[in-house]
Amino acid sequence: MTHRGLNRRHVLQGLGAAAGLATTGTFLSVGPSAAADFKIRMQLGWLASNGILGEVMADKLGYFAEEGLELDIIPGGPNIDGVASVASGANNFGSISSSPSLMLARSAGLPIKCIAAGYQQHPFTYFSMEANPVRKPEDLVGKKVATQGTARILLRALLAKNGIDESQVEVSVMGGDMAPLKVGQVDVATGWQTNVGALSVLGDERVDMKLWDAGIQLYANPYYTTDDVLQENSDKITAAIRAISRGWGAVYENPEAGVDALVERYPNLDKDSEMKAVDLVLGFSFNDKTKAGGWGIMTADNWQEQIDTYNSLEQFTNGAPNVADIMTLDILEATKDVRPTFG
Repeated sequence: MTHRGLNRRHVLQGLGAAAGLATTGTFLSVGPSAAADFKIRMQLGWLASNGILGEVMADKLGYFAEEGLELDIIPGGPNIDGVASVASGANNFGSISSSPSLMLARSAGLPIKCIAAGYQQHPFTYFSMEANPVRKPEDLVGKKVATQGTARILLRALLAKNGIDESQVEVSVMGGDMAPLKVGQVDVATGWQTNVGALSVLGDERVDMKLWDAGIQLYANPYYTTDDVLQENSDKITAAIRAISRGWGAVYENPEAGVDALVERYPNLDKDSEMKAVDLVLGFSFNDKTKAGGWGIMTADNWQEQIDTYNSLEQFTNGAPNVADIMTLDILEATKDVRPTFG
């Protein structure tokens, strides 16, 4: 595995000046955790899926145990508020599908903070068919767009970013079924590119327009915890990110082994479908940014752009959060010598 150089810096360099960030204190222990029995209770924002390939692989290979940690993965779902579960202290660590959920939660007063970005680009995509394609935002004008209820704000952001009035698009709410697009009931349907099972019905005539390429550049699968956990158990969170990053590196080096570990832990998942998806998942997890900065890298500038976009749409009822409140680079800095630099 390719790692960063072995020399560790003992002082955080330039984070506050470059990004306007406030550190959470002088906590950053970079050696393996000495604690023997600390449980990472990882709350998901979704049901278990290929978004946790790295965590499952890390657990199977003993990386959490090496850090003195035990991993407990708590599934989410449509009726589970995962962020509130972490904010309340019921669980001490979380990963959620999209970064705006964390911004909105912080604005609402929940003391959560992002510590790493699992996917460097968001897989959320607007799907159409070759007979009536949508290849760029302007092509949405006059179209019938079916999207998930929680994703309507993503469509609003996309339209606003590209100067398209919302009245020019007909919007309906959908679940995960792509059949209405296939039979022409709607012109566009939305979902994640990594959901290969649901997308298979569209066949070779599918046309993709990624939200990222349309100008809304969100992080997917961001990892987060609370201010209190960072203050009191930051060494354990640092150790968890170290283990998870190694797990994702191991999946990158042996994707089939990663899929085997996933379906072994979650037998409801289908290996053939997951093998079709794994290269897509790794493509969102590793790119030129991770090659330079390691798995999980994120930037304050990207977070600020997201805040500005959502603030312009008046989504923050209690005011826009500050960058320093919604994210920290401290954990990434503490693990930079371990996080794999594939891309």
